[in-house]
Amino acid sequence: QVHLVESGGASVQAGGSLRLSCAASGYTSTRYCMAWFRQAAGKKREGVALLDNDGSTRYGESVKGRFTLSKDNAKNTLYLQMNNLQPEDTAMYYCAADYALCYLSDYESFGYWGQGAQVTVSS
Repeated sequence: QVHLVESGGASVQAGGSLRLSCAASGYTSTRYCMAWFRQAAGKKREGVALLDNDGSTRYGESVKGRFTLSKDNAKNTLYLQMNNLQPEDTAMYYCAADYALCYLSDYESFGYWGQGAQVTVSS
């Protein structure tokens, strides 16, 4: 059973930066994908960034150029560096993972989820 634990959520002012972490454990294969999704109050869950099982990355249009994925393989931890945060980035951020085909546009393609980390950006 894959276990994901997010950390790093906080409240910041517009223009600020945060780094979210997702510590993973329990993988039974070396080929898996990981992603960050977010869900603002009253809105649908939105794909933010994806690290595919071939090492490629994809970003949602609204965060391109501001958010960056990285991974520490020794720690099995995925990071999301978020720069120039804006109030519209306010949401609960979730880490997700799966072994199969993973699509940033389809949160249901991910079978494993963390508990979420709240990011609040004030203007």
